[in-house]
Amino acid sequence: MGQLTVLALRAVTVALLTGSLGVQVVMVPLLAGDLDGLDAGHSPLRAPSLLIVVLVVLAAQTVLVCVWRLVTMARRGTVFSPAAFRYVHIVIGAFVAAALLVFALGVLLAPGEAVAPGIVLLLGGAGLAILGIALIVLVLRMLLAQAVAREVEASRMQAELAEVI
Repeated sequence: MGQLTVLALRAVTVALLTGSLGVQVVMVPLLAGDLDGLDAGHSPLRAPSLLIVVLVVLAAQTVLVCVWRLVTMARRGTVFSPAAFRYVHIVIGAFVAAALLVFALGVLLAPGEAVAPGIVLLLGGAGLAILGIALIVLVLRMLLAQAVAREVEASRMQAELAEVI
């Protein structure tokens, strides 16, 4: 992986982590304040909605930290090792959790007149898109597994060749 690519990816990761911290520190309290104005019929939606938002942001932060670790491994040339699978599994789990949380938010907001039906439909589409990303990462995990297997095989063959020579 080129040095410029690593620097660009790290800059984007830092920007996204900073933005996500801003969401947690600034936007969630502002959202909580906006939700305080709900009428009595919709006030039970306040706490679960806020919790879901915080958990989705936490899942995104988890993905970003794992991507940082994988980029570090790629820079060092150690990404094609079994250690990389731990981070890839965490990324897949975080995407699935985020998708389930987005679906849960849609289910939470669906009954009644709290939000327009189009918003619930958009949340369903967003959850589906997040699940799609999890599936893409799963396919990439399978490619990583093949690369690791080939790396192990190449090392074994090189060791055998060294014994012969």
